[in-house]
Amino acid sequence: MTITETGGRARSGGGDVQAPPPLRPRRRGIGWAQRLEIVLLSGPAILMFVGFVIFPVLMAAYYGFYRWKGFGPPTDVVGLDNYVTILQDAAFREALWHNAVIVVLSLVLQAPVALGFALLLNQKIRGQSIIRVLIFVPYVIAEVIVGTAWSLMLQTTGAVNDALRSIGLGRFAADWLADPRLAIWSLMLILTWKYVGFAVILFLAGMQNIPQELSEAAAVDGASYWQTQWRITLPLLGPTLRIWAFLSIIGSLQVFDLVYIIWGQYVASTAGTSTMATYMVVEGRNAGNYGFGNAVAVVLFLISMLIALLYQRFVLRRDTEGALTEGR
Repeated sequence: MTITETGGRARSGGGDVQAPPPLRPRRRGIGWAQRLEIVLLSGPAILMFVGFVIFPVLMAAYYGFYRWKGFGPPTDVVGLDNYVTILQDAAFREALWHNAVIVVLSLVLQAPVALGFALLLNQKIRGQSIIRVLIFVPYVIAEVIVGTAWSLMLQTTGAVNDALRSIGLGRFAADWLADPRLAIWSLMLILTWKYVGFAVILFLAGMQNIPQELSEAAAVDGASYWQTQWRITLPLLGPTLRIWAFLSIIGSLQVFDLVYIIWGQYVASTAGTSTMATYMVVEGRNAGNYGFGNAVAVVLFLISMLIALLYQRFVLRRDTEGALTEGR
């Protein structure tokens, strides 16, 4: 007896027999035990996120439609007037410009310095651990201490000008905090000194994940040290660089502590170092108009979220897509 297949039917002798359908892999669903486990493990984190992130944002958006003094229920509805005032205020646009300058200068100044230290500390040198600690220490010091110390050193009668005079460079002594031409650079010096340690540690962690065999193979092929770093280390360090840049951008948009401590609520605007966060505090809490301050917080949140979404969409997309696999 012969059996032939014709269009999914098997012929045996004079009759046709239906061939069994091809086997398909069964998809195993998530059982109730797994669902309960997910709820128990993720539930507290979701509640914390909703209670301390989503709910405050919604309440800030709600209060932003009122002229509110900060106590009692808000009753004086102003609608979108707070937001219109923010966008039309020259002081807010100036603060937004300062934030943009801080974002760009943070990336331009901190990246080369951090990469240089990371490449140095990635080698076997004496005192490597001590140098790492010394570079990272400024990052863990509280902003209040950093701001107070630097404000004392950068005053006209501070340690920086005294040091310049003592070595015969008194002509370079200046008002580092009040001069609008120098204040923004003083701020960037402080920010770089404080946060470059975080970038160094992050870059070092990324370099530790690069296989040493690649550098050894490049050396065998005759590549120099700098060619190896340019062709191998930096491309493979790309995901770490992009993550650090993302954190630096978001942090630069929210700069507040150091500016408010060093320059205060009035000097920051005249010295050219005001930010959106300081504008929010000065025009909101200090002015007794908490509704307006909440509106500024909402605008700051929307700007940060928009930049974060655009950055993830166009910059981090290659990293997230490379980490995901399609189910088959």
